Amino acid sequence: MKIKRFVAPDMRQAMRQVRDEQGPDAVILSTRRLDDGIEIIAALDYDEALVREAAGQGNDAVPRLTEREALFAAELANPPQRREAPRDTHRDTRASAAPRTAPPAHPNAPQAHSSAALAASVADAVRASVGPANDMAVNTMRAELNSLREMLEVQLSALRWNQTEREQPLQARVLREMTRLGIDGDVARSLCAELPRTMTPEQARYLPLGILSRNIRTTGRELNTFGGGVVAFVGTTGVGKTTTIAKLAARAVLRHGAANVALVSADQYRIGAGAQLEHYGRLLGVRVFNAHDATSLRNVLLQLRGRHTVLVDTAGMAGSDPKLQQQFDTLRASSDVRVCQVLAANAQSQSLDAAIRAYAPIAPQTAILTKLDEAPLLGGALSALIRHGLSLDYTTDGQRVPEDIAVADSRKLVCLAAQLLKNRNDEPDDAVLADRFGLPAMAATV
Repeated sequence: MKIKRFVAPDMRQAMRQVRDEQGPDAVILSTRRLDDGIEIIAALDYDEALVREAAGQGNDAVPRLTEREALFAAELANPPQRREAPRDTHRDTRASAAPRTAPPAHPNAPQAHSSAALAASVADAVRASVGPANDMAVNTMRAELNSLREMLEVQLSALRWNQTEREQPLQARVLREMTRLGIDGDVARSLCAELPRTMTPEQARYLPLGILSRNIRTTGRELNTFGGGVVAFVGTTGVGKTTTIAKLAARAVLRHGAANVALVSADQYRIGAGAQLEHYGRLLGVRVFNAHDATSLRNVLLQLRGRHTVLVDTAGMAGSDPKLQQQFDTLRASSDVRVCQVLAANAQSQSLDAAIRAYAPIAPQTAILTKLDEAPLLGGALSALIRHGLSLDYTTDGQRVPEDIAVADSRKLVCLAAQLLKNRNDEPDDAVLADRFGLPAMAATV
């Protein structure tokens, strides 16, 4: 029997270490929350009789659940709105100790609802013996229960993912490919739900890309016809707003002439922001105006009412910036302002989500996706666009003005996302796939 201690920042990583080193037959002997993470003691080739003999116990000694494990089982199996019928309180609880043994990834493995039923019987068997505790004991108990819950969720999600691979191999293949593209789990599940229930392997290869393309909204706004009215560009710091404005201003100048184009700097926070826009204005022969608040922006826009194209550059701010609301108030100074959010394709999906939520109060009508040339994968950016239903005007892939900008094309974006995979040979780990696609589906059946 081989016993080893594993320590990781959280339960999922600790369970992954156990599974990678000892395999699915490992037995979890104990779990403990430490200051720096989670400790798991696991054994391989576990011999219960040997353990009893070493401990000096007789054959009648039966390992039972601890009080904390029993409380966890009760919490898992009996939510407040449901009451279970009384069960025999003298049954042997050894076979029901689901959290102590990792379930095997085998075709005959128990389903998630079976594990819940076992947990329910254990909870009923020990409920009578659990008495009140003080606050400190309760808090300690809750921490331990959370660790046990995480461990059980990891095991059940792995079981469910293994079941999906056996029963729906093509759908599992699609989810795996979506993960390789960098598509977030919730978006991948949504796209996979649009696939036909019966499809051939050839369809499983191409249909998902078509469905992905269909879910990316674009406006089809041509560069040669860009302009007409006031457009304000918003977004977080460093996404490329000013450079994008310069590209669009250059196109507008070629189409309508410099006299009909104006630039407005509403960025009074970033040092040198106005200077950068002034530089582009001199190169294009376009005048640049400054607006530091709602009143000055309103006056500037009244002055520029006769111009065909007016592009407003704003300060890059994170969602937590207290000055963001002031920027919103400034842009609301005129009802004629159309808001376009600039997003960087090389940002993480969580950052893009946070940025879109932060600027939602100003209700951007369209978006521009920049820095395609700097993105290792496009899945995160495409996921954010699909999740929030933003429509793309343009994409940019370089610093050249005005060359590196194009009309947004969903098919080209999907093709580029697929091409980026050619330089990557990494496959998503089964634990990652189980975490993404195992537990949500499993929870629906419990």
